[in-house]
Amino acid sequence: MQVDDTDRRILRRLQQDPNLPASELAELSGVTVATCSRRLEKLSRTGIIRGQHAVINWAALGYEVEVALRITLDKTNPRAFDEFLAEARDVPEVTEIQTFLGRVDVRLIVLARDMPHYQQIYRSRILTLPHIADIESLAHVATIKTDEVLPL
Repeated sequence: MQVDDTDRRILRRLQQDPNLPASELAELSGVTVATCSRRLEKLSRTGIIRGQHAVINWAALGYEVEVALRITLDKTNPRAFDEFLAEARDVPEVTEIQTFLGRVDVRLIVLARDMPHYQQIYRSRILTLPHIADIESLAHVATIKTDEVLPL
């Protein structure tokens, strides 16, 4: 799908405040409400807008520990990736799974209430995942930037 200047204006405003009412988004983007609605529908239908979601402050809910696990899989088994990912998806405390090319195959983001809770998750849920050859743990200290907004 080709994105024009009107689509870019709408997307810029939407990135700044995804909770804007359609009428305000249209006004700020310089289009009518009907045009704005049609454009949003088209951007969603074509997959440019993938959805909107709530961003939860997990620390405010008592989840104080975030650990990124960089995992290298034993790739001698051709099903290693599929089997590992299928089981990793079932760990509720794993909030993100990413795959990579290179020495590290998978990164898991794990949230826990505190370090004892993390140790329990690590020992009972992570270390039991199949085909792990190596794990490197990176404890999260501070978030410097989480902005997914790009200039359009």
